Amino acid sequence: MKRGSESKAAGILPVPRTKKEAKQAYNSISRYYGYTTGPLGRKYSEMALQRLSIAEGETVLEIGFGTGHCLKLMAELVGGRGKVYGIDMSSGMIEKTKTRLEKAGLTGRAELCCADATCLPFDDNVFDAVFMSFVLEVMDTPEIPGVLEETKRVLKPGGRLGVASMSKENGESIFLRVYEWIHNRWPKYVGSRPIYAGQALIDAGFPIKCKEKVRIFRLPAEIIVAVKAVPAKGDLHRPHC
Repeated sequence: MKRGSESKAAGILPVPRTKKEAKQAYNSISRYYGYTTGPLGRKYSEMALQRLSIAEGETVLEIGFGTGHCLKLMAELVGGRGKVYGIDMSSGMIEKTKTRLEKAGLTGRAELCCADATCLPFDDNVFDAVFMSFVLEVMDTPEIPGVLEETKRVLKPGGRLGVASMSKENGESIFLRVYEWIHNRWPKYVGSRPIYAGQALIDAGFPIKCKEKVRIFRLPAEIIVAVKAVPAKGDLHRPHC
């Protein structure tokens, strides 16, 4: 990591809750997440998904799909010839998403599993696109590079990565400082915090295709589409974890 990247990472608040605590929190709120916290960023999740330009017949992955709002849209976009995969750490969120897909008649186009994003249960070079909406900022800072490395591994060369994230790139504001204060005060319940998502993608070796600044109730956020570079001949993939 470059020196400037290290200084930025030092400015990101930690996420002190354990993965067990995170699972418990998301399982607890899964019954009403789609009516409360989930819709707050839904507009920007849909914007990020639109920028990703998923096409019919593609194989795509969503990491941290929550109650499945975007995953359902992805299943519609890939059509009968495509396939959508989703991973989430919360069994409660998985059950809500299964119900959503069943009601839409899309269960045959999607496969869900409970997994950790730091070790994706997929082979190398299998996805045309990977999507993460307000997911990276709930991971502790040391985990983010590993998640992005795994994402790069499972993407096909030239494959796209779409990210929507709370952001510190837009400069300081009173709203950002208040949100970070709340995160510091109740980290087990407010697990997310603004991060430098664009810089994290660059550090992971993803060329940025487009980057857009937005605000969610005056909180800064980013919508980013990056690509996996096509490797030179002879390059080897690292072993699967």
